[in-house]
This record gives sequence, structure tokens and C-alpha cells, in this order.
Amino acid sequence: MEPVYLDNAATTPMSAEVIAEMTDKMNNVWGNASTTYSFGRAAHTVMENARQTIADSINAASTEIMFTSGGSESDNTAIMQTAITRQNLGKHIITTAIEHQAILKPLQYLEKQGFEVTYLPVDENGNISLTDFKNALRDDTILVTIMMGNNEVGSRMPIHEIGDILKDHQAWFHTDAVQAYGLLDIDVKRDHIDMLSTSAHKINGPKMIGFLYRRNGISFPSFVKGGEQEDKRRAGTENIPAIAAFGTAVEVLNSAEKAARQKKYFGFKNKIIAGLRANGVEVEVNGEIKSDNLNHVLNIWIKNISTYVIQTNLDLAGFAISGGSACTAGNLEPSHVLTAMFGENSPRISESIRISFGRYTTNEQIEAFIHAVSQIVQRLSQTKEVG
Repeated sequence: MEPVYLDNAATTPMSAEVIAEMTDKMNNVWGNASTTYSFGRAAHTVMENARQTIADSINAASTEIMFTSGGSESDNTAIMQTAITRQNLGKHIITTAIEHQAILKPLQYLEKQGFEVTYLPVDENGNISLTDFKNALRDDTILVTIMMGNNEVGSRMPIHEIGDILKDHQAWFHTDAVQAYGLLDIDVKRDHIDMLSTSAHKINGPKMIGFLYRRNGISFPSFVKGGEQEDKRRAGTENIPAIAAFGTAVEVLNSAEKAARQKKYFGFKNKIIAGLRANGVEVEVNGEIKSDNLNHVLNIWIKNISTYVIQTNLDLAGFAISGGSACTAGNLEPSHVLTAMFGENSPRISESIRISFGRYTTNEQIEAFIHAVSQIVQRLSQTKEVG
């Protein structure tokens, strides 16, 4: 059997149309977009066309899109530059306990610099309380950074409600939409979002390219110092082939396509849980299977079998899955997301795996996965009984 890739929350394979676009631009549009002669003008046109496509996808103006190297740079830029620019208005920031490390680590750095960060707790479904958020909001809050959807369990945050609360407050509202961008209809105006981060490699685009949406009217110095590219907002010669390919990846993601993917992935989730239970596997969902969550992510607790053991056995059987976020997969520390949801003493922390679907995941692959897990669990259970 061909290897089966079920870790699309970590990264996705580039689509054929993205590869074709990127190859074409590498061959034919290699000028520096900051130059004024024909080669540069051609590159600049390609870049601005992609920028407009991306802006349209979130109901933004093209002037509000700044290209970056990806989600981590976008997150860091939003957080660090907001703190530096607005510290005269206060030093309080609100986030959640289950953010990506690209959010948590810059916030931890800022805490050492005298900023105060409130980490909102989550319930066992990975959801925050709007009451907790309202109680945490203060006059000196300068930034709220809350992810649109979680990368480990798929829970979806109440972004519209938070934006509505903040629309008349001094705090800027940033959301990490890296996992949500390819699945949810995003409207930054409707939801009163001031800044938003994404990354192309999560939507079958190339790695090392992303964007930061920054609402017109929000101004802070360039995080990357150097030249005056990106309208003086981000130094460095723009990667035209990657930007063009990013635009192509976005063109695929109209509302109908995103809805179809959500429906398809929701079916995969239910199929896996029902199939494993029908085969006698003791399994529970970490979070909840809910149609409007990020349905490409399924995190499950397989009772009495360690994450390492099931992940290793699946790898040997040809299945790529994760024990959690790809950014911490090589770390022996427990998942901070599951710890926040269930407490540090829960067996779920060391007995859970994450399965994540993508554009090319098929029903046949899901059925093969169910069969493989069931066989592995049965074999491991018999070994324990014999031992």
C-alpha cells in the first residue's frame, strides 16, 4: 500500500496548479519587484495581482496585506510591534492557554520585559468563556491575540463576538488564522479584526510564504529592518514565485470549496470514531465533533496505549499522523493544549494522537487507517495480556 499522509495540520503537499504557477514564475518572472525597468515591473504586477486575490479572500483592501515568511513571522510581528508601539497606553495583553507557540513564546518574552499577559483557560472541549474574556479586559489592555481555530483539537474561538466587544476599545485584535484560513469564510470587516496571520503551506501552497493582514490605520515600524519593500512595512526582496503560487492556492478556496471540505472532513471524523469503536477500540475524542469546528483536525485518546507506541506502529504501517503540534513533535514535553483542557495528570496527555485531513485525503485512506489502528491496538492488547 502507498504511504498514507494524515498530518495536514502540520503541512500540506503543494497542489499541481501551485507547482505549475511557481515553476512558471521561477522561469519567466525573476526580476526584483522594487526595480523600475521591465523585469521589475513584470514582477511587481504579478505580486500585486496575488495581493489583490488574497485581500479579496478576507474582505480586505490590497494595501492591508503584507507578505511575510509565514505564520510565525506574522504572529511575531503583530505581537512584538504592537507591544513596542503601544506600551505608553498600557502593558496588558490577553490570549488563551492553547495558542500556537508562535504566539506564546513572544508573549513569554514580553512578560520578561514587564508586560502582563492574561492566559484565558479553556474547557474540556477547548473553548474559552466570553465571560472570562470580558472579565479579563481592562482599560490598559493594548492587544488581544486569540487564534481563530486550534491546531491540535480543532476548537473554534468566538472571533466575531470578541471583535464586537473590542470594536470600541483601545485594544487591537489579532487572530492567528493559520489553520482556519483554508476552511472558514473570513471577513475581517464583519468581525472587527485588526490583524490576521496566515501561512501558505497549510493550504497546498509553498512553504516560507504567508501574510499579515493589518487594518489600514494601524501603524508600527517594520519588524524586519532593511530596505523599504512592502510599502516600508517589511524589508527584504519579495519572493515572487512563492507569492504568485500563494495567490493560486487561494484562488481554489472559494466559499463553496471551503464548505465542501468542511463537510468532507466532518464525515471523516465520524467515520473514524464509529469504525474504531465498531472494532472494539476504546477511543474518546479530545474536544468535540462539531460541524462548525475546524473539521480537518481530529484528536483522539486511545486508552492504555502511549502516543509514542501508536504513532511508531502507524509509521511502520505506512501512516503519517502526529502526537500533537508539529512544532513540538520532537519535544518530550506534554501537549500544552491537552494539559489546558484536561489537567496535567490526565492519561489523555500521553495516550492521544492527532489525525488531520487535507485536499487529497480519500475515503479509502480513512478505511485503511481504521483497519490499521484496530489491528495495532488488538495486537498490543494481546501482548500485554500475554506479558
